[in-house]
Amino acid sequence: MLDIHLPLMVFVFVVLMTLLFLLNRILFKPLIGFMDERNQSIAKDLESSKNLSGDSEELHTKAMQIINDAKTEAATIRQKAIDEAKLVAQGKIDAKQKELEAAYDSFAQNLAKEKNALKDALLAQMPQFKDGIKAKLSKF
Repeated sequence: MLDIHLPLMVFVFVVLMTLLFLLNRILFKPLIGFMDERNQSIAKDLESSKNLSGDSEELHTKAMQIINDAKTEAATIRQKAIDEAKLVAQGKIDAKQKELEAAYDSFAQNLAKEKNALKDALLAQMPQFKDGIKAKLSKF
């Protein structure tokens, strides 16, 4: 039935061991080395990304602080500009009010002079009015 050939079994055993040795040397060791290097590279990249994320948070905080400082400075500059504009506008208003007051005073003085001149003219013509009124009354 089954014959066992010892030399054939030894040959198959030697071929199997040689194949395992060659596969271990050519395939398995480089593959395992590559996988170890890849794991180390991934771990190193993960660590560097954690460091970079920490740095980015710090940079984000600094950027927000700079933005807040800029907003504060802009508000200060805007307030100064508003105050200066108010002062300029108030100066113009005051100058215009003085100009208008001077014009009003001049107008009031001219009006008073004209009033006095009209009063003097009416007083000068009063005798003529009296004569005119007497003449009209005498007609009735």
